Amino acid sequence: MLAEFAHERLVTPEWCSPGRYLLRSDDGATEYHFAARLLALNHWQVEADSITRHRGAARLAPDALDLILELRATLGLTERVLPVYLEEISSTLAGSAFKIAGQQPGAADLSRAGFQRIEAAMTEGHPCFVANSGRIGIDAAEYHDYAPEAAPRVRLVWLAAHHERCEFFASADLDYASLIHSELDEATLARFSARMADLGLDLDEYRLIPVHPWQWWNKLSVTFAGEVAQRRLVCLGYGDDVHQPQQSIRTLFNTTAPQRHYVKTALSVLNMGFLRGLSADYMRATPAINDWLAALIEGDAVLRDTGFAILRERAAVGYHHEQYAAATTKGSPYLKMLAALWRESPLPSVAPGQRLATMASLLHVDAHGESVVGALIAESGLRPRVWLRRYLDAYLRPLLHCFYAYDLVFMPHGENVILVLEGGVPVRVFMKDIAEEIAVLDPEAELPPRVERIRAEVPDELRTLSILTDVFDCFLRFLNAILASREILDEEDFWATVAECVRDYQESNPHLGHRFASDDLFVERFGLSCLNRLQLRDNEQMVDLQDPASAIWLAGELDNPIARFVDGGSGRRNG
Repeated sequence: MLAEFAHERLVTPEWCSPGRYLLRSDDGATEYHFAARLLALNHWQVEADSITRHRGAARLAPDALDLILELRATLGLTERVLPVYLEEISSTLAGSAFKIAGQQPGAADLSRAGFQRIEAAMTEGHPCFVANSGRIGIDAAEYHDYAPEAAPRVRLVWLAAHHERCEFFASADLDYASLIHSELDEATLARFSARMADLGLDLDEYRLIPVHPWQWWNKLSVTFAGEVAQRRLVCLGYGDDVHQPQQSIRTLFNTTAPQRHYVKTALSVLNMGFLRGLSADYMRATPAINDWLAALIEGDAVLRDTGFAILRERAAVGYHHEQYAAATTKGSPYLKMLAALWRESPLPSVAPGQRLATMASLLHVDAHGESVVGALIAESGLRPRVWLRRYLDAYLRPLLHCFYAYDLVFMPHGENVILVLEGGVPVRVFMKDIAEEIAVLDPEAELPPRVERIRAEVPDELRTLSILTDVFDCFLRFLNAILASREILDEEDFWATVAECVRDYQESNPHLGHRFASDDLFVERFGLSCLNRLQLRDNEQMVDLQDPASAIWLAGELDNPIARFVDGGSGRRNG
């Protein structure tokens, strides 16, 4: 809280002495004293054990909820948002307590662990957000059943939805029958068909929809009771395959048959600024958008050379409740209660000797202060700067090319990227969460009609934030802090290596020189885009997904840590 609120300039700690700072409450009566190191991009590396709280002569125990209350005016919290935000902080802390109390593997063991063990061991959530795992709606018992860090085994509930109320969309090379027969065993399908026949119904007149069990028991079984009573929806019971929730909680990985698709489900739980539903209308274009992007990547030699790939969202299904549709407007949570999509598994694309890990693991630090990234560097046997460059070539280089060659941007935070590792070294990446997160910034780009939705109008001065904010500030800032604070790699070498990767990409693509000049990543300063400010303003609808650019909240500027390396040295552009 101290670090990220200070980073976003919501609070301004006072300098007391070298490495020591003070933060006062709104009324000035309470003081927080702490030690911190300031790194590039206004990153506050706060020493947790150094934090003390004082009111007059009394020394009080630091308390997260009290800090929010003591800074409520500074943070701009309204009476509507404040109690919900306190609940989100409490839930985040409860989750942290569970993680700390568990027997989590050490960093060295985790760095060599299996794909899904790593997924369940992540402790921090999205690093920029303070309230990053609120999950309001899931109770204490359900936490053990559904929280990713509990590594539960989940069987999906399957519904049959009458085709008149249900829409199915798939990639050009896939149809409904092929998908269902690849995702469900014949015995399961026979059981579902028999259940329908017992009710005098024909399964062929319906579409199958996988549903998160929480969503069925807590939402649909009551909220859609009329649809069930009229047999427009039929509950067929649990499927046979076992799934594991991913960090995003509503996406599940098939542990019974790992080559099968992930299933992403609607989940009416409040988490990180949104109710995590899925819109049937919004997903109409999902497979087409993924097909378009997959073809673009396949046809580009630079992207092929990096091994960059996406996990395609190959099919989507959604149910239309006519009465809720008549009662609400576009974007309402009531229109996002029953839908699902199928996303490719990365496992069939992994070569022998390779292993997978969420990129979020690079920011993971174990209970003893050891880092996964440090363990991977040690395993590789490479010098830290060489390892970093290999990682940047796999992760940053394709993002640079997508931006400069196609005006195409992603949301490339740690949970959205899967690393392919060989000997501890990232050799390529998979990007996921495509249709909801990508955008094309070129107003003149030719896009197929069903892909038009991803076009975004962004002011020229904000275009480079897709790299400078989403990559530098929201991920590399934290990676730099881990490496620097553990004396693995100093931050001068860290940012010099990032600059080297950018320069080398630009030098190898001189035909894009006009783009490098107009969208300059070596600018001296860039706008500080603030995520916590958005959540503090409205933690139930943080961003209008129809117009995400309008929700960018800037709070001054940051010094660009690669600006001084524009020419490969330590001088500025004119030095």
